[in-house]
Amino acid sequence: MSGGTVTPAASTSTRPSRLLAYAQLLRIPNVFTAMADIGLAALATGSLPGQIIPCLFLMLASSCLYCAGLVWNDYFDYAQDLKERPGRPLPSSRVSLATAARVGVLLLAAGIVFAILAGWREGGYRAGPVVVAILLVAAILLYDAWLKRTFLGPVSMGLCRFLNVLLGLTVAVDGIPAWGFVLALVVGVYIVGVTWFARREARISKQLELAAATLVMLTALPLSLFLPVLGKQLARGDGPTGTKEFLLGELGHVVFPYLLVAFGFWIGIPAAAAVRNPAPKQVQAAVKRAVLGLIVLDAVLATALAGTPGLLLVLLLPPALVLGKWVYST
Repeated sequence: MSGGTVTPAASTSTRPSRLLAYAQLLRIPNVFTAMADIGLAALATGSLPGQIIPCLFLMLASSCLYCAGLVWNDYFDYAQDLKERPGRPLPSSRVSLATAARVGVLLLAAGIVFAILAGWREGGYRAGPVVVAILLVAAILLYDAWLKRTFLGPVSMGLCRFLNVLLGLTVAVDGIPAWGFVLALVVGVYIVGVTWFARREARISKQLELAAATLVMLTALPLSLFLPVLGKQLARGDGPTGTKEFLLGELGHVVFPYLLVAFGFWIGIPAAAAVRNPAPKQVQAAVKRAVLGLIVLDAVLATALAGTPGLLLVLLLPPALVLGKWVYST
């Protein structure tokens, strides 16, 4: 009789723990940053609401590929995590290596499938989304399996984000615009700095490296100062600007540099604290702020191109922060 009552209770109690293990493996809070990249691209190209279905497919593709990258990251880091992060899902055996590999393969495949679906449009099929998705898969696997352990690691991760923004830009009816490569570069440079900052997060970091990485992160901000001019060129209509048009467009261009400065302080303050005290706790707090801060950066960049509607991307931040209370982001 006791066996009949205890077993179901044990099964029920382990279920939340298993779900938490998978959520940690996938870094669920960070997935919203991948969605923000696609949202930035959709707003920048003026593809909403006309291309809403392709945008949704691209968001699903990006999310799957991002999660796949994190699974393969932990898979290839298994030996190192046994020493430095034994509580994580794989070294703690809450998720087996074989299961992680299966999940990683399925997520990569799902990402490609969603990218293929995003290519179906009125007037014919466009191969841009699946081509960029395949390039992104290659960049992810190269980073996780090899490049992250070399001096090219941060640049390789920046390339992944560069390609993720390009993936979103394939939603444009006429293909990726020339200026889109510069927009993707801004996001890529920022992530180069974040990745460099996080390289030694599990142990005492080097102050000089943290300072240099912070400088790279902040360098991405002045690179984006050309965007308000581009945003005005993208504005539709040649008639006089009314109140509604001003609030939706011009106001975003006006406040953009101030938002950019505010964002710099928001990520710069915890980064400076970590430079002063490069202990793991301080560094990981700054990394978490910088990673989830990509949502805010995407929103700020979107205001320069799409006006104040770009700030809607900030709505992706609250769920990421709430989930981040239970699931780590670094």
